[in-house]
Amino acid sequence: MLIREKHLILTENEMISAGKRAIDIETAALIALRDSIGSEFVKALSAIEKSSGRLIVTGIGKSAIVGQKIVATMNSTGTPALFMHAADAIHGDLGMLRRDDVVLCISKSGNTTEIKVLVPLINNFGNTLLGMTAKPDSFLAASADILLLTPIDKEADPNNLAPTASTTSQMALGDALATALLASRGFTPADFAQYHP
Repeated sequence: MLIREKHLILTENEMISAGKRAIDIETAALIALRDSIGSEFVKALSAIEKSSGRLIVTGIGKSAIVGQKIVATMNSTGTPALFMHAADAIHGDLGMLRRDDVVLCISKSGNTTEIKVLVPLINNFGNTLLGMTAKPDSFLAASADILLLTPIDKEADPNNLAPTASTTSQMALGDALATALLASRGFTPADFAQYHP
């Protein structure tokens, strides 16, 4: 079945309005995220900080891409981290997981097939599981040791489908974790320079 291209011509004002609408929706998501940060955030920080292992970040789809960025930020600010794609994890990449590692699993719905297969395996290994999801009643939320909510009202696209506000919230929460860890450890510009020669 062929999908025909649609060419809709918007006026300049309509284009500007569409762009501002997306930013407004994502701004609202970030405000909701800021207001949701509390004791679970502190528990997550404590679990990562006290661990003698690494932070393993996993997800699928756009959440996986966000996870890769979180790993890069963690590594460059003094928190050892690895990315483990959720689909690859259930095909052998679980071998990277060590007993003392903390796992951060990212999923907007918390109910994807891959997450439902992966999460019980992680729980069986006994690793601390941080669940980052927008759905407090999801499989991931119920299975996580520590729940990091990324509450969103809607995505920024007109169809409320494309991951936009949800991934913005995930990225911001990853930055919040990384920068709070950095501050807690007294990570200095000199430390930063060692990782950015």
